[in-house]
Amino acid sequence: MFKAKILFVGPNESGKTVLANFLSDTTENVGGEYRPTQGVRILEFESQPEGSSDKSCEVELWDCSGDFKFESCWPAIMKDSSGVVIIFNPDVPSHLKEIEMWHSMFISSQGLQDSQCLLIAHHKPGSGVEDRRLPLASHLSRLLLIHSNLEEEPEDVRQAFCRYLGNVVNAMSESREREEMSIIT
Repeated sequence: MFKAKILFVGPNESGKTVLANFLSDTTENVGGEYRPTQGVRILEFESQPEGSSDKSCEVELWDCSGDFKFESCWPAIMKDSSGVVIIFNPDVPSHLKEIEMWHSMFISSQGLQDSQCLLIAHHKPGSGVEDRRLPLASHLSRLLLIHSNLEEEPEDVRQAFCRYLGNVVNAMSESREREEMSIIT
């Protein structure tokens, strides 16, 4: 069974914790007021990655704080990560600019493949924003982008995450095979 370490990163108040709780079936602070994550929160659960030959995958979901006072911890948090999900609120114009920085710090620096990365435009309850095309930088437009709305289509978000997880598991499997072949040859 594969174990995938997935980082949830992005600006403060973008919905990282809400999505992490939803995907892991954690019922912490449901309907409560906003409390920023301090450092990182690690949630562990099993999931069924779509398109993967394995039946299930252990997921370690690292819900990272968007506060720059924890920046010195980020290299340790990134160590051995299998994938990165950048979550942002498309209603906040500064988030569109900030995701470029998150990409640079968490994706480019680790040399992850595009298939190991996911952008989630998280729509907060009552935002009224539709799944419109967002003005992303060219290097970001290569990444899979999903719109999440947990009020209207929560299972679509779960299915999209399972498809993404399948991509991560496949990338991990290919990497493991290459490593094994390099030992043999």
